[in-house]
Amino acid sequence: MKNLLPEIAARAGRLVCFCPPGMPVEGAQARGPVLLSAGFALSVLAQTLTLGILPLAGLLMAPRAEWAGLPYMAMLIGAAVATFPASFLLDAFGRRASFALGASHGIAGGLVLAWALTVHAFIPFCLGAFWLGVAQGFGLFYRHEAAMGGGVMGRAMLLGVVFGSGALAGLVGPGLLMTGERLLPLTPFVPAALAAAFVQVGVLALAMVWGPHEAAVSPMQEESAFRLRDALAPTVIAAAAWFGMTALMLASPSAMISCGLSAAGVTGLLAWHVVAMYAPGFGIGLLTKILGEAGTALAGLTLVVLARLLLVQAGDAVGFAAGLMVLAVGWCLATAAATVWLQRTAPPRWALAAHDACLLLSALAGAWVAPALA
Repeated sequence: MKNLLPEIAARAGRLVCFCPPGMPVEGAQARGPVLLSAGFALSVLAQTLTLGILPLAGLLMAPRAEWAGLPYMAMLIGAAVATFPASFLLDAFGRRASFALGASHGIAGGLVLAWALTVHAFIPFCLGAFWLGVAQGFGLFYRHEAAMGGGVMGRAMLLGVVFGSGALAGLVGPGLLMTGERLLPLTPFVPAALAAAFVQVGVLALAMVWGPHEAAVSPMQEESAFRLRDALAPTVIAAAAWFGMTALMLASPSAMISCGLSAAGVTGLLAWHVVAMYAPGFGIGLLTKILGEAGTALAGLTLVVLARLLLVQAGDAVGFAAGLMVLAVGWCLATAAATVWLQRTAPPRWALAAHDACLLLSALAGAWVAPALA
């Protein structure tokens, strides 16, 4: 016990328990996958509800046409900025405080977004998008927490369950949005912003279920033989997938409309695209067992490249659907496998934050080049 006292003293923020940080909590191992899956699914749902309105509302509200993409970029910047605070807060205060703080930013962001849409204020609109991005940055750590706490289920298997739960966003999102539009028919885009805030309330409620000091790993596990170069390959592959995913996803809607697809058709394809972004995660455990983490991540990146070729040649709904499905599956495999690959060396939390920041900055670069691909 004497050897643990320095660690206890270093975590003075955890005032409720004098146990070593990361020590298993009674019942936590059983409920952990359920809470992580539910929290991640709701975080993805909140993000999905706003992804569609940021570019369109930005185009209508921006003082200058070239500023139309700023709200979406503000969301990505907010997510990138949040990665290191989320990492350190999880390490110092545990899951309850960290995920609750992220959800609180999401609630505020959704409400500010709705108010800005009502009064047609562009700068507050960008601020709301930024806060929603902060919530997204915290939400990304659900998958890291899952991979850290694999236990008997296995790291890849548990990560796959949590990551795959994000498919709920594509199934529930359209119905939730339609319900909001029926309740507020005269306020375009506002229902989506309010729905995102409402979903973040659910994330906040789930965060409060965690014990005040619950964590996935102990500090002794974090002190591993991790080297910075261990994170290089999974980060580069996943970042390339995020770049291609963002660029092609943002360029596709205008291309589909130009080819004669209706707005409803575009929305439907994007909803199934979101399902395909996360549903393959359920099989990531089997795939990494067969191909290995590196092989699965490279296969995913290859599919992203293939999707670019398919979307260039697409001229109808079938062609676009095929391209978007391949793109989503490729992104899923690259992201999930890279996470398992990175976690194999038990990296410290700052390395996980740096990994996520690189992915989000790559997505920001993809959003920057998207207009050239449209």
